[in-house]
Amino acid sequence: MRAATFSNNPLKILLKRDKVATMDDLKSALDTHAPITVYRKLSELGYLTSYTHGSRYYTLESIPHFNEQGLWSYQSIGFSIHGTLLKTLVYFIDSADDGFFSEELESLLQVNVKPSLLKLFKQGNVTRKKHLGRYLYCAAESSRKKQQIASRQANNASQGTRGIVMGSDWVSDEIKAAIIIFVSLLDEKQRRLFAGLESLQFGHGGDSWIAKLLNLDPHTVSKGRRQLLERDIHLPGMRASGAGRPKVSLSNLHEVNF
Repeated sequence: MRAATFSNNPLKILLKRDKVATMDDLKSALDTHAPITVYRKLSELGYLTSYTHGSRYYTLESIPHFNEQGLWSYQSIGFSIHGTLLKTLVYFIDSADDGFFSEELESLLQVNVKPSLLKLFKQGNVTRKKHLGRYLYCAAESSRKKQQIASRQANNASQGTRGIVMGSDWVSDEIKAAIIIFVSLLDEKQRRLFAGLESLQFGHGGDSWIAKLLNLDPHTVSKGRRQLLERDIHLPGMRASGAGRPKVSLSNLHEVNF
C-alpha cells in the first residue's frame, strides 16, 4: 500500500486567507492527524510560530510586515523575527543600551514575560540586578552588563525622580493611596493628561505601569501621553464668540498651572 502524499498548497491557501492558524487548523486543511506531516509541509513553505499564546499559532514567513523592532501582531497574536519568546527576550535585553525592566518588556511585547525571564536567568542566558526596587535585566556577558547598568544609572541621574511609580519600593502605600484619591478628584480629561505625564516620566513601560496603578485603560494613558507630546491641549477660560479654544504653545506653557 502506497503512503499518502500531501501537497503544501492547502496550507498556503489557508494561511494566505486567514494569516494565522493553529495546528488543528493546519491538520484539518491537510486532512491528516499527524503533526509531523504538517511540519514537513510548513518547512517547504517557510513558517513562523507566535511568541504569544504559547507558540500555538503559525504563519508563513512571507506574510508578516514586521515593524522596526522586528515584531508583528495580528488579532493580538504576536510574531517576532527573532523567533520564540525566549529568543526575542534575549535579543532585546542584549541589544538594550540600559537593560530592561520586566514591565518595559511587557509593554513592548504585550505579553507576560516574568516566567520566561526567570527561566532565562536560571539558565544563565540573561543576568539581573536590583535597581530602584526592581530587577533590571541585562546581558549575560559581564562587560556588556556593566555598561547597561552604568547607562541606566546615568539616565536616572540625569532625569532625577522619574514620576510617581518608578518602582513599587519607591513609593509607600500611603502615598499611592493619596495619589489615587487625588486622581479621583480630577475630571476625565485631567486624569488622562496626568496619567500621560507620569508615563512620559516613567519611560519604557510607563503606560502599563500607570494604567495599573490608576486603574485606567492603557490606551487612555497612551492618548494622554500623545496629547502632551503633540501639545494637543486646550487651555481653560473664556473664548471669543466663534473662536475655538487656544491650544497650548511653547510661548504660553508658562501660563498653565498644574
